[in-house]
Amino acid sequence: MRTSALPPTRGTLSWLLQLAYSTLRLFGQNGLKNHAAATAFYFLLSATPLLLLLSYALQLLGHIAENSAPATILMAALYDQMQLESLTALGFIPRQAQLTAGGVGLATLVLSSRGLVNAVQGAFRIIFADQSKRNMVVSWVLPLVILPVLFLLMGVAALAQTTLSFLAENDFIGLGSAQGLQTLNTLLAFAMVWGLLFAAYWRLPLRHPRARDAAIFSFAATVSMALLLVVFGAFFKLENFLSLYGALGSVVFVLIGAFFAFLLLYLWAQALYAYGKADIDALEKLFLGRSGEGANKLEAYVFGDLNRLLERYGEIHPAGHTLIEEGDDSRTAYFLYAGRAAVYKHTEDGLRRLGELKEGQLFGEMAYLLNEQRTASVVAATEITVLALPPQIMEELMLHSAPIARRIIDTLCQRLERMNLASPT
Repeated sequence: MRTSALPPTRGTLSWLLQLAYSTLRLFGQNGLKNHAAATAFYFLLSATPLLLLLSYALQLLGHIAENSAPATILMAALYDQMQLESLTALGFIPRQAQLTAGGVGLATLVLSSRGLVNAVQGAFRIIFADQSKRNMVVSWVLPLVILPVLFLLMGVAALAQTTLSFLAENDFIGLGSAQGLQTLNTLLAFAMVWGLLFAAYWRLPLRHPRARDAAIFSFAATVSMALLLVVFGAFFKLENFLSLYGALGSVVFVLIGAFFAFLLLYLWAQALYAYGKADIDALEKLFLGRSGEGANKLEAYVFGDLNRLLERYGEIHPAGHTLIEEGDDSRTAYFLYAGRAAVYKHTEDGLRRLGELKEGQLFGEMAYLLNEQRTASVVAATEITVLALPPQIMEELMLHSAPIARRIIDTLCQRLERMNLASPT
């Protein structure tokens, strides 16, 4: 007889607390603040394509403006709303739209673009730990494809927003129509950012997470970045940086904004990884916490609610139930959460009791580790509650936690030694 262990749960709050704790702990361990700073630096260097594109567009618009009054007004609005004159004066936009203008060369452009993509890929390799290597062709071609698309989308969104604002302010279209179009443009920009983040969260990890999970976490990251943009616009002013740092104020302004944006990018990526390892993390704390190894008060509080694990993996069996039958081919391992069980083995003299399992013990892992049939039977001495762990969970636990791997190997060695002593010579 098998019954599912389904005690009442404290709800989503406990799970969110565990996810937040694991995310922040891993975020600090992986040093992702440093990766965000490095990525922001490469982003600043790689902004050259956008600025050159703006330069080309402005020159083209200038030629059109010579014979068109609306184009002249639009060009003035672009300069005013996007502060292009300040960027040109500070050297961010070259006055001559040539590849060598402003000291920018093709080699610098390619290397900085590759550096940006490599910085992001390097951070994702740390977040989603994997020793595999990407295809060399992909790693070289990817920067040349991603950045032009990224900057083109950013430029189109900014230009559309500016154009709509200009048309509304000068009564070229009705105010209601302008507001509706601006809302639509804002949603489109949000969707573009979400799409880029979704592609990064889903495809950059070599072991791709589920598309649904990547979509949810990329949406959360997009919302966070939108809020960051609002807060940044309210509390950080370019004029303050220019007065404090002089000509370098614009560089510092862009670096700080990019740093916080990439910080959020990596924070939500780390949360996506922690979400995929939520059960593994909780099981690790459960196994190690029973003996006090690696436990502390904060972890004991955060991971104190075990109902989610019991709901997912828990089984309740009555006294006398044979949980593991000697000679079986099953590979499931068990953690004895409550109750007692006895271990038996068939010998030439009949059925022999080898010992007793108590609460907090992991058993049944020998068949998984040695890939062989069950070497003994386990029978419930009292009503027992166990966590049934399939082979893939055991594999993740062994890879995820060195202390658990050591404990399992140590337990296995002791068990083999006892069985050798119990066997007739």
